[in-house]
Amino acid sequence: MSAPTQRLPLGLLALAIGGFGIGLTEFVIMGLLPEVATDFGVTESAAGWLISGYALAVSAGAIGLTAAVTRFNRKHVLTGLMVLFIAGNLTSALAGTYSVMMAGRVVAALSHGAFFGIGAVVAAGLVAPARRAAAIAMMFTGLTAANVLGVPFGTFLGQQLGWRSTFWAITGIGVVALIGMATLVPAGTSTAAAPVSLRHEIRAFAHPQVWFSLLITVLGFGGMFGAFTYIAYTLTKVSGFAVGTVPWLLVLFGAGLFIGNSLGGKAADRSVTRTLTVVLAALTAVLVLFALTASNQVLTIVSLALMGAFGFATVPGLQMRIMQYAGQAPTLASGANIAAFNVGNALGAWVGGVTIGAGLGYTSTLWAGAALSFLGLLVLLAATRHATWGRSPVQPQPVPSSVGPGPGIDQAAGRRS
Repeated sequence: MSAPTQRLPLGLLALAIGGFGIGLTEFVIMGLLPEVATDFGVTESAAGWLISGYALAVSAGAIGLTAAVTRFNRKHVLTGLMVLFIAGNLTSALAGTYSVMMAGRVVAALSHGAFFGIGAVVAAGLVAPARRAAAIAMMFTGLTAANVLGVPFGTFLGQQLGWRSTFWAITGIGVVALIGMATLVPAGTSTAAAPVSLRHEIRAFAHPQVWFSLLITVLGFGGMFGAFTYIAYTLTKVSGFAVGTVPWLLVLFGAGLFIGNSLGGKAADRSVTRTLTVVLAALTAVLVLFALTASNQVLTIVSLALMGAFGFATVPGLQMRIMQYAGQAPTLASGANIAAFNVGNALGAWVGGVTIGAGLGYTSTLWAGAALSFLGLLVLLAATRHATWGRSPVQPQPVPSSVGPGPGIDQAAGRRS
């Protein structure tokens, strides 16, 4: 095959830039909460709702907003969502009160879930069937890069020039992404079939494997996030690292996310089921190893990087699995899976908090994460057996190849499972 056919389209770069901005919006606030709380004269717990409120709005937007736009051209929807993202962050940058800041956060968050849900469908449709998981992984590379590079730089910028400067920078990134999507993402073919109705999209949820996929996402990704939520306590209270080293250790974790996302996408293109089985088993094992050796700093560093790598290696495969089983109506199911990631985040954080509150120590979150990931693996094995025995009324279907709302069928993609 010639080199040009191997090159990923530039439209994926525009999607990745959008993902970078959205990831930065979600996570950078964590490092700026003290400054925000002081500026608005609220408690740190009240400022924390700027994070919790964002997460809840992501879940609502991932399903509600995606459902509202299923009939429209996907490129137009993505550019509209980026305009919403820009408006939300601009509101945050200009906010004179806490309530206005919260409103800006909610507006930006509404675009988050729908962007990644619809963007995953668009990314898969921009490349050949054999490269669709890798294309989805490239879009999510923006999210991982936000953790590795964006959050440390954004936090530094906010601490030096004021927290508003960070949101001005994010607004600028949104403008760049908007221009990129408007110029680089194709509008879809004129021969596309009629728009997929919301009723048709909802019908995809009649398939048991779609619900299996959502549950696997909640449990598998929730296991990693539950362990990560309280990782600063584990690193300082158990491993004995100085507080000042935690940001650098988190950069290492972010590097693991970046590598895992890329390799997980390539592996899922060969086999979604095999990749998810291996990665969830490996994630469970790493979390158990981490819990047993958290007092050893060298092994902690290794475990932290592997936790990030295997945790995010699940993402392309999880997104591909639900899109395959949703068949010709993948948009709403894809958005629902983005919501499932956030439900998993909340579940993992809640379970980890329960174990700490019960006095089980700061390694208990790692054990809880391992348990959730293992449950996700068991659900995956049960789902695979269910499909193999033919009890599922639908087999993995090709992911629609058009950016427009009514793509044709590429039979080659349907052979991947």
